[in-house]
This record gives sequence, structure tokens and C-alpha cells, in this order.
Amino acid sequence: MIMKTQDIFERLTEGETIPADDPQAIRMREASFETKKLLIRMNGSSDPAEIREFLGQITGICIDENTTIFTPLYINYGKNTKIGKNVFINFGCTFLDLGGITIEDHVLIAPNVSLLSEGHPVSSVSRHSLVPGRIHIKKNAWIGANATILPGVTIGENTVIAAGAVVTKDIPDNVIAGGIPAKIIKPI
Repeated sequence: MIMKTQDIFERLTEGETIPADDPQAIRMREASFETKKLLIRMNGSSDPAEIREFLGQITGICIDENTTIFTPLYINYGKNTKIGKNVFINFGCTFLDLGGITIEDHVLIAPNVSLLSEGHPVSSVSRHSLVPGRIHIKKNAWIGANATILPGVTIGENTVIAAGAVVTKDIPDNVIAGGIPAKIIKPI
């Protein structure tokens, strides 16, 4: 029987830890540099339609005409980011999306938000490995300025994440959460 080697990007979205010496690891860097070429052009534009077009090329999906992106926006790969309709992404956001990022409809993302769907093991022996974890931001959520969403986190529908929060665990629907690490402050 012939074993087919699964693509590294599929392995990442399935949650597989990628060791530093993985034979396909170089493909992640190559893809990031290709994305950077488009990001430079996108971040240099002031035309909303052109920005959406570039982001569509980066993500591989059509970006809704009611979605607004204030540049600069930083993405390391792009093809694992899904953006819904009527989304607002403010200045200076960073999306590390090798583990996958889903942003549903009507989401507001404030300035300097970081969505980090990948990290590294704590162990110094394997620290250069890449550990992915899908981020899912549900409908009508609002992520406050300078918030950081870590790998594997789901933000519930209608939920507000306070400015400066570091979200390490899932946050349910219809609450305000904040702090480091983020905790539920009150229901909405």
C-alpha cells in the first residue's frame, strides 16, 4: 500500500502539531512570503474596494462589499482565514491563521487586535514545533482594542471582549469578558 503524505496546510487545520524538522515546514515560510507580497500592496491602498480585492486574493474567498478593512492588516498565510458579511476590521490587526480563523457576520474588530491560531509547546525540547488551534468568532461579537485571542478559542455570539483582554479559553454567547486571562464580567 502506498501512503500519501497529507499536505502540511491540511494537517495544520486538522490540529496536528508540526515539528520543526518536518520536511514540509519550509512551505509555511514560502507561503508567508507570497502573502507578504499581496499585503504590501493591500496595505498601501486607500481604496476600500481594492483592499477587499487584495484581501480576497490573500484569503482565497470573496470579501463581502459591506466588509470594511482599515489597513494596515497583517496576516502570515491567509488561506485559513474565513471572513463573513458586514465585518469591520480596524487598523493594525494581526492574524496568524495557520490553525484557522473564522470570523462570522457582523463582527467588529477594534484596532491592534491579535488573532493567533498558532503557538509553540512550552517544553524547550520541542519549542520550535508549531501547535495550531482554530479560532472562531461568532456572529455580532465585538473584540476590543489590543485584545489577543489565543489558539483554540471560540468567542460566542453577541459577546464583547474588553480592550486589552487576553482570551485563553472559550467565551460563551451574550457576555462581556475581559482581563488577563479573560473572564466573564457580566451577561449582556
